[in-house]
Amino acid sequence: MTPTIPAGQVRLPERDAQRSKVYEAENLVHRIFARATEFPTIEVAGSYLTLPVERRFASLESVQAYVDAVLTLNWVRQRWPRAATPITVRERAGHGSANYQRLGAVLAVPGATHGIRWAMRELVILHEVSHHLEPDGLAAAHGPSFVGRLVDLVGEIVGAEAGFVLRIELLECGVRMS
Repeated sequence: MTPTIPAGQVRLPERDAQRSKVYEAENLVHRIFARATEFPTIEVAGSYLTLPVERRFASLESVQAYVDAVLTLNWVRQRWPRAATPITVRERAGHGSANYQRLGAVLAVPGATHGIRWAMRELVILHEVSHHLEPDGLAAAHGPSFVGRLVDLVGEIVGAEAGFVLRIELLECGVRMS
């Protein structure tokens, strides 16, 4: 239950306590998928899985088309009303991380026009879309509700096996999810 905020007071976003754990798990999953063409079948938690193909993007325009398509999926719109708000994809300067800015709904991808492709991948883009779908922007940026959205998106869009691998790695890293 959300506490009642007295009139005139502002509710601040929750502390982002598990950010490093989320990134640790995602980095493990990224490495698994980076080797998927060489090793498409892996063993995770006692299960053998054939990994689905993770999309890679060639341009900012292809990222924009992908994001637009994700946000127009019926099940995404029904589950997360914020999907009705479009995202603008732009290039981010430098080699830093991809980034989502709630104000203006902007997804910034680093180095796309300079041949820096590490962030031009489906798992990274779905991470940023998961930030966008946060209903009020007040939950912890990498909190349990964010992680639940991310696992759901990856499982439904990339494939059930990808969602399973991500969930297992998140749990192994001690990440809480809803």
